[in-house]
Amino acid sequence: MKKLLLLIFVVTLSFSSCEKDDICDANTPTTPRVVISFYSILNPSVLQNVNDLKVVGEGMTVGIIFNASATDASKYLTSGNKISIPLKTKDVTTSYTFTLNSGNSNPALVNVDNIKFDYTTSDVFVSRACGFKTIFALNPTNPYTHTIAADKWIKYISVEKSNIENENETHIKIFF
Repeated sequence: MKKLLLLIFVVTLSFSSCEKDDICDANTPTTPRVVISFYSILNPSVLQNVNDLKVVGEGMTVGIIFNASATDASKYLTSGNKISIPLKTKDVTTSYTFTLNSGNSNPALVNVDNIKFDYTTSDVFVSRACGFKTIFALNPTNPYTHTIAADKWIKYISVEKSNIENENETHIKIFF
């Protein structure tokens, strides 16, 4: 009987020391995306909506399209002056194609610019439940490479924040 009571006591003590499962809160900041805002080259202090812009990551076929038709609204962004795009966490470069007038049937009116972001990564511990997130630091001497496949529509690119630690601020400004 004493052994049974001792066993019940040990089992009860071991279960009482267990913790609840940790669950990562959906509002916890995770690996941030680079936030790009679009501005008019003629009035650089004013956000400018972009019409018919498609942004596709290197090696991908599906992209993000601005100002798409209402029937396709579930796949596209509704705001046309800001975009958040991910950077590769296991690499030090990420390339995107920015195609203006992507829906135009006349290829002469389609403008394509390519931007390759160069950066370093650091893994930061968030919590036991959420694990780690990756933060990025754009290369201080050459944060991006801008190449043009057709007529250039992006006139100027400005790095506003080279450390990409959250999505609450604009990191890159594109003037067109």
